[in-house]
Amino acid sequence: MAAKSFLKRARRAAEAQKEPFWKRKTLSQMTKQEWESLCDGCGMCCVNKLEYEGTGELAQTDTCCKLLDPKTALCRDYKNRKKIVPDCIQLTPEVVAKMDWLPRTCGYRLVHLKQDLFWWHPLVSGDPNTVHEAGISARGRVIPEDQVEDISERVVDWFA
Repeated sequence: MAAKSFLKRARRAAEAQKEPFWKRKTLSQMTKQEWESLCDGCGMCCVNKLEYEGTGELAQTDTCCKLLDPKTALCRDYKNRKKIVPDCIQLTPEVVAKMDWLPRTCGYRLVHLKQDLFWWHPLVSGDPNTVHEAGISARGRVIPEDQVEDISERVVDWFA
């Protein structure tokens, strides 16, 4: 009887391992490599948002952090970003849980909310370009903030 129970548990454990890590683990359980791979490369977290006083409402702009490459939607110096841009917000499980400005499509946000990744996410599609092909990324849409005089004049509504 004990052997059957053990085999049943072993089969269940083997089945669970077939699930991708983002379905099996919480954000805080992920390895550094898993965490980094959860980023879809859209660059939208590096796009500037404006928060209106009084209402707290957020507005999307077409400006981005000076380190975001508008042609690739990737950080030009990811390793040193906090040194170069001190107010860069480094995503952690705790930050993801609190930040409501992350895109609805963000892999970190989706896993935190126990939702699945979209078909175009590189972990699902196997191709880092599908996020751009699906029109989800900042690639080709943004201009670095240091090239703009007044970002309040740059409000956009890409995903309405």
